[in-house]
Order: sequence, then structure tokens, then C-alpha cells
Amino acid sequence: MKRHLILMIAISGLLLGAACTSRGEPAAPISMSQTSNEQAMSEIKAVMANQSTAWNAGDIDGFMEGYWRSADLRFASGGTVTRGWQQTNDRYHARYDSADAMGKLSFTQLEVGLLSGDAAIVHGRWLLTRKADAPSGLFTLVFRRINGAWVIVSDTTTSAD
Repeated sequence: MKRHLILMIAISGLLLGAACTSRGEPAAPISMSQTSNEQAMSEIKAVMANQSTAWNAGDIDGFMEGYWRSADLRFASGGTVTRGWQQTNDRYHARYDSADAMGKLSFTQLEVGLLSGDAAIVHGRWLLTRKADAPSGLFTLVFRRINGAWVIVSDTTTSAD
């Protein structure tokens, strides 16, 4: 019973820390300096900017550079979970097989929350502007710093349409 209570308190503390963001500016973790926080947030936002740029150039493989190149990558969307970098890449290529299908991608309302020196969570909105429509939705990304680079290790994307 004591172990269960201690575990619940620890999980509550982690969730509270993750929720303590204000317009994308998290409170600085004790173990990181403000400069480190700003650097990490800048690097994470750069990954997302590079993804948008690659997508808008019709480069799915360039877009995928933001993801962890591992069989353990998790991508959840449309009620299904895809596991693995290659499987996620194949899914994107199958669903977005032309410039018209890809449209132009933009990310807005980004909220970056640093969980530690090597982990972060990002919430935001996505929008595809295409000739025939403009699908949009929300996403939650889990980033990890692996081998010195921030990469997405888990992506949960939902559609508002």
C-alpha cells in the first residue's frame, strides 16, 4: 500500500511539472540553467521548423529527419499506432504520394515543456493547406535528446475534421 501511494505521488509530481507551462515557457527545471532551457527550446523549435520546410518542399524523407530513427518510434494517428521509423516513413509516403496531397504544412500554438535535460513535450496545432481542403488538428510530441540531437520519439496526432 505504501509503495502504491509513493508511486502515485511521484507520478503526480511528474504530471504537475509537465503541466506547469505558461504560453510555451516552462518553469526552469532545477537541474538546468535558464540558458540551457532556452537552448533546448530553440533546438526543438528548429527541428519542427525544419520539418515544415521539408514538407513544404515535398520532401517526406527530410520531414522524417525530425523523428528518432528507431524501431521504437511510436506514431499514433487515425485510431492506429505505427511503430518504427521505417513503418512511419512508409505510412507518410503512402498517404501523401503527391504535392497536392501534401499541401503546405504549418504548426501553430506551440507549447514546449522541458521535462528534464534530455526530455520535452510539445503540444500544438497543425494545418495542411491544399487546393481542395484544409485539414487540421492537434498533436502531442515527446522529444528526447539522443546522441546530442533532439528527436521525436512519440507522436500522437489528431484530426479536427
